[in-house]
Amino acid sequence: MPEDRGPAGTTPSSAVRPRAVAVISGIVAAEATALLAAAAWYGFQLASGAPVMSFWGAVFTLGLLLAFASWLFAVAVFLFRGFRWPRAGALVAQLFVLTIGFPTLTGGLPVAGAAMLIPAATAIVLLFDKRVIRFASRAASEPPAL
Repeated sequence: MPEDRGPAGTTPSSAVRPRAVAVISGIVAAEATALLAAAAWYGFQLASGAPVMSFWGAVFTLGLLLAFASWLFAVAVFLFRGFRWPRAGALVAQLFVLTIGFPTLTGGLPVAGAAMLIPAATAIVLLFDKRVIRFASRAASEPPAL
């Protein structure tokens, strides 16, 4: 693909972003949005007085959902910008989704399972594309000089 090639010796910020990076970032952002929606539903149920075994345990679970959604949004944004570290975060998140998606698929909810497995498998395959690896090679910005 001609849009995936940048001139030799260019930095990721000046190279053309591969489509695969945008696809992976979109998948991760969609997963973060789904977690945010689950957190909103969970918070609404908690606020409306739904019975729970432990109120503070439920609050902690809500905090975990919000933290993981925030982390996934950060992974999506920084991968889109070309940093190196979000590739590992995106891979771990996709492996978690596979861990939940496969039992969901085989446990009687094939549509929900496929909705989890197909994007996760796509993201995992694209994460190892050489154009994605080349684009996402920036470690960090230069350190400030005081």
